[in-house]
Amino acid sequence: MQDTQLPVAPGKDASDFRNFAAEARDTVKEFYRLNHTHQTLDFVRDKKADYLSLSRKRMTVWEALEFLDTLVDDSDPDVDFTQIEHALQTAESIRRANQPRWFIVTGLVHDLGKILCLYGEPQWAVVGDTFPVGCQFSTACVYPEFFALNTDSTHPVYSTRLGIYEPNCGLDNVHLSWGHDEYVYHVVKNHLPTEALYALRYHSFYPWHKEGEYDYLANDQDREMLKWVRAFNRYDLYSKGDGRPDAKALRPYYEDLVNEFFPTPLQW
Repeated sequence: MQDTQLPVAPGKDASDFRNFAAEARDTVKEFYRLNHTHQTLDFVRDKKADYLSLSRKRMTVWEALEFLDTLVDDSDPDVDFTQIEHALQTAESIRRANQPRWFIVTGLVHDLGKILCLYGEPQWAVVGDTFPVGCQFSTACVYPEFFALNTDSTHPVYSTRLGIYEPNCGLDNVHLSWGHDEYVYHVVKNHLPTEALYALRYHSFYPWHKEGEYDYLANDQDREMLKWVRAFNRYDLYSKGDGRPDAKALRPYYEDLVNEFFPTPLQW
């Protein structure tokens, strides 16, 4: 990995991003109230059983991207434009940094799991920061006060530090709140390298990769891959300050890239 420091967009400071206190969009706080209330261990297990058979639809990457052209993420305090634009912003930021082609395509597809909205899922079950369920909720999560509304917060096992887990069990054995990260990971896991899959699966797990929480659940591989999640996060987050990309002009390059890694439709 070329650890190129990504510059923040002109006129922007790093502190301008993920500024939940500013509440620039009134959907954000209400989103997290619903998210933290309803994301229980039982809910997550039910959604995994429902969706991870990948038996709903067969669709190309471009078909999924075109659906995202209708979606604005209610959990995001930084942007109010569509997800296809954000996908291209992220991928172009990685491309400008001369990163490997697999890393560029990871930027393009990282939010494709948001097609869960196509199946009628509410946004609180699709987007937003992720966090472990089945163990104690961390105060480092966004709007932690809303976890008081979650029935797992008073469960005799799920409310403890380890909950249902063993120390250093590995994040692969931990149930995170359900959403697009886990879904897209399973859809593309046979097509991309491990580093890319960590970026996809954990890019919304801010309590871990930004705040350093839940390390007691991670294993040595998780800690080794953390640098890739953090590297990806720089491009994902700070590219939101860039101008709107020209999707039509960029499409030939990205069609070629997609065909390289995903030559056939994916099972969703």
